[in-house]
Amino acid sequence: MMFPELEIGNLESKSCIFQGGMSIGVSLDGLSSAVARAGGIGVIGSAACGFAEKDFYKNPKQATRRALNQYIKKAKKNSQGGIIGVNHMGILQDHDEMVKIIAEAGADLIISGAVLPLKLPGLIPEGCEIKLVPIVSSARAAILICKKWLNSYGRIPDAVVVEGPKAGGHLGFKVEELTLSSIVLERVVLETIKALKPFGDKIGHPVPVIAAGGIYSGSDVYKFLQLGATGVQMGTRFVATHECDAADPFKQAYVDAKEGDIAIIQSPVGLPGRVLKGVFVDKIKAGKTKPVRCKYRCIRTCKPQETPYCIAEALINAQRGNLEEGFVFCGANVHKIKKIISVKELFAELLVEYEETKKK
Repeated sequence: MMFPELEIGNLESKSCIFQGGMSIGVSLDGLSSAVARAGGIGVIGSAACGFAEKDFYKNPKQATRRALNQYIKKAKKNSQGGIIGVNHMGILQDHDEMVKIIAEAGADLIISGAVLPLKLPGLIPEGCEIKLVPIVSSARAAILICKKWLNSYGRIPDAVVVEGPKAGGHLGFKVEELTLSSIVLERVVLETIKALKPFGDKIGHPVPVIAAGGIYSGSDVYKFLQLGATGVQMGTRFVATHECDAADPFKQAYVDAKEGDIAIIQSPVGLPGRVLKGVFVDKIKAGKTKPVRCKYRCIRTCKPQETPYCIAEALINAQRGNLEEGFVFCGANVHKIKKIISVKELFAELLVEYEETKKK
């Protein structure tokens, strides 16, 4: 029994499973390399990943650049020849400089979200063959990126991640859109596949579409592959693994979560985010989390004098297990998780479910 393979350019993944890249420090070299060894595509979250460096609070940009380079190299070394990508948000202050670091450190892919990465191909060092994979939440966004890249750089994305409204973390939808019956992942995936076909025809092969957001089981994997997706991205499931780089209390919050424990909050990034309710989320709503000053200057869109909380500080605290001073991003199906298992066990479980669904 095996999952279908996933090809992105000349990269060949043994599995169609694409791990979501989760910052800050939730998916580093530990989780990403474990996923790659299991046959999937492992992904490091780049944002503020240098938080454990001794000089991070003195020079966060330098510390993060150094740490990111090291994480990529360690993940590649420990992946046993597997594929390692980096999820790199376009709204980071030093986005352009970090793209060069990611490419030169040997990552296989850059997965770019939060804003449309219209200039991303122009930032890649000459001679580097790193694959570029934008995250979109609509067919229209995919078309805009393809047209811009084709006109300006003579290329189109190597693959596209289509993220629906049930995803964890930052969401590419307005708050009022999250409950609209017209916006479901299945529909957005089909629309994006159709929209990308003319571009795929120009290069002689289809643009791989990776479905993301709320995908939980092997049955879900089968459903989206049958719709025409080439692969699926999963984030929430990989948090509840032993290899996840977050602290145990962070993972246990997933295990303890109930269906009514999810909240949508507004992020300083400028997007809504899906999180687990908790002490810190209550403080945000009560207006008790306004930062005294900006320590990191990490996000272009953040206005320190107006922001209700420091997202970098909140996510660092959560990653370390201090959930009273931070919050946990999660997908809509987090309440289904009942235990923490290994990445290898998760792949085996998903594959059994996939095969059982396939036989029906």
